[in-house]
Amino acid sequence: MNNFREKANLIWSIADLLRGHYKQADYGKVILPFTVLRRLDMVLAPTKKLVLEAYQKHKDKKPEVLEPILNGVAKAKFHNRSKFDFHELAKDHNNVAANLRNYMNGFSISAREIIDYFSFDDQIRKLDEYDLLYLIIKEFAKKEDTFKDVDAMEMGYIFEELIRKFAELSNETAGEHFTPREVIRLMVNLLFAHDKDILRKEGIVKTLYDPACGTGGMLSIAGEYLHDLNSGARLELFGQEINPESYAICKSDMLIKGQNPANIKFGNSFTQDGLEDETFDYMLSNPPFGVDWKKAQKYIRDEYENRGFAGRFGAGLPSISDGSLLFLQHMISKMKRSTGGSRIAIVFNGSPLFSGAAGRGPGNIRKWIIENDMLEAIIAMPDQLFYNTGISTYIWIVTDRKTPERKGKVQLINASGSDWEEGDKSNPFSMKMMRSLGNKRKEIGDGRDGKPDQIKTITKLYEAFKDGPYCKIFNNEDFGYHRITVERPKRNKRGEIETDRKGDPVPDADLRDYENVPLKEDIEEYFKREVLPHLPDAWIDHSKTKTGYEINFTKYFYQYKPLRSLEEIRRDILALEKETEGMIKIVLD
Repeated sequence: MNNFREKANLIWSIADLLRGHYKQADYGKVILPFTVLRRLDMVLAPTKKLVLEAYQKHKDKKPEVLEPILNGVAKAKFHNRSKFDFHELAKDHNNVAANLRNYMNGFSISAREIIDYFSFDDQIRKLDEYDLLYLIIKEFAKKEDTFKDVDAMEMGYIFEELIRKFAELSNETAGEHFTPREVIRLMVNLLFAHDKDILRKEGIVKTLYDPACGTGGMLSIAGEYLHDLNSGARLELFGQEINPESYAICKSDMLIKGQNPANIKFGNSFTQDGLEDETFDYMLSNPPFGVDWKKAQKYIRDEYENRGFAGRFGAGLPSISDGSLLFLQHMISKMKRSTGGSRIAIVFNGSPLFSGAAGRGPGNIRKWIIENDMLEAIIAMPDQLFYNTGISTYIWIVTDRKTPERKGKVQLINASGSDWEEGDKSNPFSMKMMRSLGNKRKEIGDGRDGKPDQIKTITKLYEAFKDGPYCKIFNNEDFGYHRITVERPKRNKRGEIETDRKGDPVPDADLRDYENVPLKEDIEEYFKREVLPHLPDAWIDHSKTKTGYEINFTKYFYQYKPLRSLEEIRRDILALEKETEGMIKIVLD
């Protein structure tokens, strides 16, 4: 697996042929679809001759009859009945464009649709005009060893490395396309942790869905995990993706793996739910961080206002600048509520933990999830873990089928490695990489290549469900609070309290304040203890009291670090002054 980057570099080196004719930002529009085509070509190579023979025998049959026959001969979910492959295409310089189109038209319907999403015909025309098409095909034909004996996981890594290069050159957000593989492995471990006995049953079939599936990394790793656990089990994979190139790559990957490519839908999951009314056993996703939903605003607001909980967004709408909690509500709507329940793993930034006050969109969504006992666990991950951002991230585990000991409880795990960063080498989450990739400077060890198995460590903490230095267990109510409105009387110029017709004091809006009272505390007792000693004329306007929930990781895992002594600080300052004097002397001399 270590040579995937080398293979990706070999493929990307073909882009050197495009210099002077293509902008660097457009290299991916050529390299990515050709990589998919070459991958399909290599998969079909062993049965190519047999498929051509079968086509001659059955070519007069209707397409709905012919396609499954040829797929069967190809031993895949697709086939190609053109006489051309990459080696044949590289033999004819003069007719390469026509031959390539003939080759592409020879694919079965499911494979042709994938290629269409690359808008590849435009590139064929341009490359042919520049007299580059033959050279590109010839180079890909030479790269047989690069594609040979490449399993699905390694191909996923290769695709991701190519997309990263493409994204960097075009100033796009690479992280929108894929998630670090070790993060996905951890999420999959947590998702399946309680179900291993069920998943080991012979012939078991389960479904898994990702509403922002990118190139299909999460779907692929989940499928590989279940296959390793039980080769007799089957995980039916479903997804939706808004980016055309990522969609095409994901669909081609599913096609090659024998999954049903029709289960992968194109479009915005919010406005074009390609799997409406479907439910799934498992769901996992890494939706884009902090991406606004302005373009889908009308559709989402209409559904929220007109359908309420009969639709997907009944719990509320988050800030227009961050649609993360819309993805989670969308996934919750696809739980198997009446047929055994579902489990969800989703990656968020910190915002969904606390954004939005009580009574507002994000707060109402958290309240709904926690009060319905669906939040099972949150795992705090380190910063600098993703390719496109240095921010800290959190994995949420959400389910409507908690085990008995977890009912009414939420587990928080601190795997951020923050105290290791301060120098505590005993921390089990030491995650710095030898070589950074974009913003990614840390990784979660998986026990390979001499690295610690931090995925296993985190999974064990999760399964153990016990309080400790890196794990805390809370009751649902511990995250809740009443937001009370504290009023004070309005006074006239003489300092007298103004009253209304009933003789009640008129509140002064300029003096109005708010307090968050923990759910487990009595509001009146809290008010008497915390407010009245300081503001004896204050009162609570109970009509404005709202309930909210927030999760403050820093508070729950805070460790006091004693301040440095004045003597230590003095020594450091003197040492720095001495060092500076020496540098100045060198400059002057």
